[in-house]
Amino acid sequence: MERVAPVGALARQDSGRRTLSSLSFPSARAVGRGAAWYRGDCHVHSAHSDGKLTPEELVVRARAARLDFIATTEHNSAAAPGVWGHLAADDFLILLGEEVTTKAGHWLALGLDPGEVVDWNYQVRDGLVDKCLDQVHRVGGLCVAAHPHAPYPSGDFMFPFLGFDVVEVWNGLWTSGRPWNADNEAALAEWGRSLATDLRTGSWRPAMGNSDTHLEGQIGIPHTVVFAEELSTEAVLAGIRAGRSWIAESADVDVSFTANADGRVAGVGERLATQGGQVEVHAAVRGVPAGTVSFHTDRGKVHRAPVPDDGPGAVQWDTTAEQSAFVRIEVRHRSGHVAALTNPIILN
Repeated sequence: MERVAPVGALARQDSGRRTLSSLSFPSARAVGRGAAWYRGDCHVHSAHSDGKLTPEELVVRARAARLDFIATTEHNSAAAPGVWGHLAADDFLILLGEEVTTKAGHWLALGLDPGEVVDWNYQVRDGLVDKCLDQVHRVGGLCVAAHPHAPYPSGDFMFPFLGFDVVEVWNGLWTSGRPWNADNEAALAEWGRSLATDLRTGSWRPAMGNSDTHLEGQIGIPHTVVFAEELSTEAVLAGIRAGRSWIAESADVDVSFTANADGRVAGVGERLATQGGQVEVHAAVRGVPAGTVSFHTDRGKVHRAPVPDDGPGAVQWDTTAEQSAFVRIEVRHRSGHVAALTNPIILN
């Protein structure tokens, strides 16, 4: 649902110039490349929150990191009018959002209307979080449990994941000397354990990764790569909601991940009808020399293979739906730090 007129339409006004009101908020749609894989960082703070960079500086650095979109997520406040609108472009999308910093954990409200604010002053026992989640869902937005194991007051996510759409399993650098760096390994393990149960009940929450940028040199490390029908707020959020996405530490990393059963092919976030037959799972990785690819199912880590020092690393692993309810992959450097990870392919 587009809530702001497209930039192109604004530029075609009789005066030939955009009005001040047209620059207040970014368009909800960019031109992009049509249906494609788009890279974006959905957890970004500017100097209008507690970040050190201006919106202009953030967009310049996001483009340099080869991102296609970012989301504004200032703490407990809406994106300020007139701050972001002029920075969006035909090939660069800016989504409106908020980081909701409650007393019992933080979460991201993505896809908000201009000027909309979500309440933050509550904890688990208040029973108010569901009303706030409903507020976001009514406008077609997405609710993301942010850095569930952040080591500071209110950083531990104490709300049940039920009601949230996505879990941020990778927040900022995988390892850091900073004492506030989130425990991504714990978040990833928790999410991985929940997949089998959630799939059995007919509902699962995709994973996403964001930089949580506050300082220079952080944006896009990591980011989420999402398949969207177009470069628009609605399409990007739909791709993330469906799990048609994977996480990369930088744009230098590229991953292809598919499963094939007798000519039927499914990609990340999709379901594959196996008809009880053999499933060939294929992964190809670029940009992680001397790394490893590991395959994970509801039985845990089931296979591990090296990535060559140069060129793309192609790995195949075979299974069946009886053996594996889903398959996902993790790509790690020789040090053990994650370079990329995917949402699952679900085997029926």
